[in-house]
Amino acid sequence: MQTLRLTLGVLGIFTILQLSSCSKNDQAQTENNTTEKMAEDEKGHKFVVYQMMTRLFGNTNTTNVPWGTLKENGVGKFNDINDKALQGIKDLGATHVWYTGVIEHAVITDYTKFDIPLDDADVVKGRAGSPYAIKDYYDVNPDMAVEVPNRMKEFESLIQRTHDNGLKVLIDFVPNHVARDYHSDVKPEGVEDFGATDNTTVGFDPQNNFYYIAGEDFKVPSNYKPLGGKPFPTADGKFKESPAKVSGNGAVTAQPSEHDWFETVRLNYGVNHLENASKHFDPVPSTWKKTLEILTYWTNKGVDGFRCDMAEMVPVEFWGWMIPQIQKINPDIIFIAEIYNPNAYRDYIHEGKFDYLYDKVGMYDSLRAVMSHRDGSTAEHFTQVWKGMEDINNHMLRFLENHDEQRIASPDFAGTAKAGIPGMTVSATLGTGPVMIYFGQEVGEPGKGASGFSNDDGRTTIFDYWGVPEHQKWVNGHQYDGGQLSEEQKELRAFYTQLMKVTMEEKALQDGELIDLQPINLDNPSYDTKYVYSYIRLHDKEEAVLVVTNFSDEAKEAHIVIPDDIQKTMKKKDASTIQDLLGNTQLGIDLEEASTKGIKMEIPAYGAYIFKLY
Repeated sequence: MQTLRLTLGVLGIFTILQLSSCSKNDQAQTENNTTEKMAEDEKGHKFVVYQMMTRLFGNTNTTNVPWGTLKENGVGKFNDINDKALQGIKDLGATHVWYTGVIEHAVITDYTKFDIPLDDADVVKGRAGSPYAIKDYYDVNPDMAVEVPNRMKEFESLIQRTHDNGLKVLIDFVPNHVARDYHSDVKPEGVEDFGATDNTTVGFDPQNNFYYIAGEDFKVPSNYKPLGGKPFPTADGKFKESPAKVSGNGAVTAQPSEHDWFETVRLNYGVNHLENASKHFDPVPSTWKKTLEILTYWTNKGVDGFRCDMAEMVPVEFWGWMIPQIQKINPDIIFIAEIYNPNAYRDYIHEGKFDYLYDKVGMYDSLRAVMSHRDGSTAEHFTQVWKGMEDINNHMLRFLENHDEQRIASPDFAGTAKAGIPGMTVSATLGTGPVMIYFGQEVGEPGKGASGFSNDDGRTTIFDYWGVPEHQKWVNGHQYDGGQLSEEQKELRAFYTQLMKVTMEEKALQDGELIDLQPINLDNPSYDTKYVYSYIRLHDKEEAVLVVTNFSDEAKEAHIVIPDDIQKTMKKKDASTIQDLLGNTQLGIDLEEASTKGIKMEIPAYGAYIFKLY
């Protein structure tokens, strides 16, 4: 155990000021030695989501042929996610597993012998297909079944197995669009398909499920080459759809481009997007009723929550109508919105009744900019970010990776998994809301290589049959013991494990007040505000932790001032040493010198400390 010397600087009683900016110039206009505080009233929001791309998670095939078939490249199965895998996820600190891509979507694999229609390659992206082009909301992806006829039973067993291992289940709900060839062949009795009774002679009708381009037939994008030009029975440049439907991203054209969401069609929630965006919610639109049926179906199967794709593309009124009805079935169910419009955040929480929102545009983008050393971004900006969401911080789901974003270790992002250490520490501990880890993040998966539809862009493909090399080292032939990981990877996973453990155990991190130390250190010549970020989380003035992070690839020596009342409490509690909860570092404190000496500590490159003050 390493012991360091810590002395605390001379401080007065700090005035709580509202800053208009985080820049040093603006700070100079305020009083010196000020702190920024945030108190989050609601409690019980901290949990850890482990997102997995389900058909990739258990795949041990290492062939990885671009555009490879399921037989060539393999695919993970529901049954691969066994008790040992789930315990490994739980040991990492997760409380919820988001099974991504479970519901049946269009694929370029032939399941016709199981009475599953063959999909048209001209309107499918990739060979394994997009998980967000749902073709049957009442079924699951046959790719992931050991026995295709028993695919739903296999997924139901996974739900039960997940619960038996003390974890909760999240799945996707994709409300804005469905596959171009949507049709449910296993829907419950009495359920009507989307579009079954639509008036297709008009572009918009409040009770239609789709938007139409009346009088025109759909045409496949002119430049799209399914399967990269490889042959397939349905790859003929044609797809029959008459009249053409508006594409999932809202492209109102009978021939969308290859850059549109042309493989999907937009659902109609009673908003006339073809003309003036007028709203027609009385009587309740047909699409509202049908999606409520879908969510009821999955809730009754024991799903504990839904991650709602592109939630802001669906009117907030629908969510406010639907979510309370699902919560009558399961009061503990949670809804997470993928949303990128900060101006709509509060509407989707208060009116839409969402429990949590993606914090992508705010904290993720800011952390990424600093981690990537991009655009002159500095850690000073983090204060401005949380202050912009001060009243809703506990509703923000924070993350550094997911299926849409580039991997930390990729050259497109930070180029090293170590850069995730300070970034993930801030993501997990700055607020009282939940945090998310994407499978493979904890072992430094770089998302390397072109897989087919997905290029070599730093992302793990969601469109192709593929193995995930660094993650497979942890899977280790379904032993899920990390037997093939390097020592560096084991250390990285141990960091994530300890960070999540501390985050879930410390009351100060669960629901404590945030005291941002960045403003009072802005003019401190021995505190590099470009790379160092620090704050205190305080629980009922009885428990406090100090979080210190370094986003630089070089070690930093920092002088960190902390509020006078925190110093006094440390003296009162005789805190002669404080422990770093993330490692073995212990700081020795000379309490007699606490009021006359300055604080000094060295923070390693890409380092993070969480010191237990008292």
